[in-house]
Amino acid sequence: MNRKLRVLFMGTPEFSVPMLQAIQNSEHDLLGVVTAPDKPAGRGRKLNKSAVKIYAEQENIPIFQPTNLKSEEFYNQLKALNPNVIVVIAFRMLPKQVWSFPKYGTFNLHASLLPEYRGAAPINWAIINGETQTGLTTFFIDEKIDTGEIIDSVSLPINYTDNLQDVYEKMIPKGVNLVLDTLNDIFEDTIVTKVQDKSDKRFKEAPKLSKENTKVDWNKSSEDIYNLVRGLSPFPLAWTVFENDNKNIQCKLSKVSIVKEQHDHENGKVITRNKSLFVAVNDGFIEILEIKLSGKRLMDTKTLLNGFNVQDDAKMT
Repeated sequence: MNRKLRVLFMGTPEFSVPMLQAIQNSEHDLLGVVTAPDKPAGRGRKLNKSAVKIYAEQENIPIFQPTNLKSEEFYNQLKALNPNVIVVIAFRMLPKQVWSFPKYGTFNLHASLLPEYRGAAPINWAIINGETQTGLTTFFIDEKIDTGEIIDSVSLPINYTDNLQDVYEKMIPKGVNLVLDTLNDIFEDTIVTKVQDKSDKRFKEAPKLSKENTKVDWNKSSEDIYNLVRGLSPFPLAWTVFENDNKNIQCKLSKVSIVKEQHDHENGKVITRNKSLFVAVNDGFIEILEIKLSGKRLMDTKTLLNGFNVQDDAKMT
């Protein structure tokens, strides 16, 4: 039995926009978008709009920006719109009174093959952990984070040279198709869900990125360091401290490669050869190809070394 879908979309970042556009251009009715409130940014504290809001304004789609998703005001707006399905892509955790409201449920698009990589940063952690495959999953939201019944999923490869941006770009067209397929299955009443195993201990997680878990540990293997850097590039970037000429310079690494070579240097020791920059690790060297020193722009190593003297006792910590 077909049923007319009245869709409310919830999302904030750029990743959500192609899926919003696809829903807008579909046969289903798009009622509006719910997105994060504008946030002050920069020296002038100018209010920044979310990518979803910018798109919705351009397309004259009704916009809702509740500061409190549990407020009576927002719930009254929800009742007035009367969506029978809510689509959530990269948004906040919803209270039960919101996700349980639509007749046909609230589903989320998550950037992993659930139940693996539940959490805030699934693409990053799949790359950081050296996975060769990831994917996207649609699931009905429940009380916990990313644990609801799975509707559908699609896989995609992670190549050895892929960074965060590469995987992100592969996900966009697959995510668009998966969201539309899920909506069409709801429309046609053909969904058969799969219950997730909710045991947290069996599966890898994708916690929020922090200062602590994005710092390079030079005592780890070259492979681990390489994966950390590409899993955080182009944003927020892995970071380290460059101790050189009695100065501690915080720097970020955008691109590195592995050099398998025996040596007797201490881990973190910095060496320059032929306008190239190498850092000693247990099983060889990490060659730094692109680096951003604090207060400077991102640059390739050859450009950096044209005007930067590396001392004999320099090291990364």
